[in-house]
Amino acid sequence: VTPGRVAADCGRAAYAYIQAAAVGALAGHVAAVVTNPINKEALSLAGVDFPGHTEIFQSLTGAPRVCMMLASETLMISFVTTHVGYADVPGRLTRQRILDVIELTAQAVAALRGRAARLSVCGLNPHGGEHGLFGRREEEELLAPAVQAARAAGLDVEGPLPPDTAFVPARVAQRDAIVCMYHDQGHIPFKMLAFDTGVNITLGLPIVRTSVDHGTAFDIAWTGKASPTSLIAAVHWAVALSRTRQAGGP
Repeated sequence: VTPGRVAADCGRAAYAYIQAAAVGALAGHVAAVVTNPINKEALSLAGVDFPGHTEIFQSLTGAPRVCMMLASETLMISFVTTHVGYADVPGRLTRQRILDVIELTAQAVAALRGRAARLSVCGLNPHGGEHGLFGRREEEELLAPAVQAARAAGLDVEGPLPPDTAFVPARVAQRDAIVCMYHDQGHIPFKMLAFDTGVNITLGLPIVRTSVDHGTAFDIAWTGKASPTSLIAAVHWAVALSRTRQAGGP
């Protein structure tokens, strides 16, 4: 093993460890799984055809619907799409997928906070599409109907909001979680606000899985500079989630 070097053997080993962890959790041998970052290029070199942890755990557990959530004590953000190119995002959006993520987020927040969730949903296009001026009317044809369906089911959901105002402090203080349409729409503000204490949680799995909210940082591998703060937070969240599940929560 060469420090900080992408290698197929490492990608193959990482996938084997993830498999073993999932199997152990499904069998009840462990209460939760906490993962460190994986290098997606190494996975690809090893012939592992998954873009990230979320998709791997969904495949290994057979979960019908999952989503990624970034969580901290002050902010929670979930994602309709994650590791896909920007050009592919609109094609991945459907009313049902957006509604699934809203519902998964509401269930997780309710379990963790002990009360009904207050959610915001970001639009896809600048200014929320400006009534069809930007984009292909995704807000009107996909996002708004999903939000309306969630409200009809009794959930407290607002949106779709212009993405550039969804994260202003006054609005964040009034909501429990924000549903984002794509990776950087949520990752950039979240990491600005909670990089050291944030964690990644996979919602919808039959097991508890949390992770750090950062990448492999190969540029500082084996130098002693890496911070364990996010990993420690991920362990704490895993404990809290496993206790919630043992008590009958989602």
